[in-house]
Amino acid sequence: MTNALHLTMEQLDAGLSVLPKGPRHRGTVEMIVRRPETGERQVLEQADLVVGGGLVGDNYLTRENPKAPDGKAHPEAQLNLMNSRTIDLIAAGDRRLWQLAGDQFFVDFDLSLENAPPGTRWGIGEAVIEVSHKPHNGCNKFSERFGIDAARWVNVAKHERRRGINAMVVRAGVVRRGDAIEKLG
Repeated sequence: MTNALHLTMEQLDAGLSVLPKGPRHRGTVEMIVRRPETGERQVLEQADLVVGGGLVGDNYLTRENPKAPDGKAHPEAQLNLMNSRTIDLIAAGDRRLWQLAGDQFFVDFDLSLENAPPGTRWGIGEAVIEVSHKPHNGCNKFSERFGIDAARWVNVAKHERRRGINAMVVRAGVVRRGDAIEKLG
């Protein structure tokens, strides 16, 4: 599945001007995606999160990381979350294309730096996750799937975190589509 329509920066900016950020304290898990192998996606109704391993069955731990000296997964990138309103804009309203972004969770929640600084903990379903310091940026794969303008656009306003966030599991649990995601403490 590929995206035949790549929006321009102007189209994305116009869409953003009418796009609310999402709830600041309590939102909703809109989609869960497992990546069992590179390039494969499984949309799930529920997922198990484990401390140190992220989403069970995802390739987070087994995928090579050429940027790490030891080639292993970055401990602060167990999970990737993206705002569902933002991906819906980028995917031109085609929900089937969300999974191509490569994130495991698409949430209706304000992921901005102001609302979710590193160290912020959230309850998500039965689990607890913590926002990491590692930035989540648009990469070559994102550019191939959604266009160069979309990749640039998500990286322009770092404080808005249009591309989303990285997080770590700090308490294991089950997360279901439709579950709440909420700030703790």
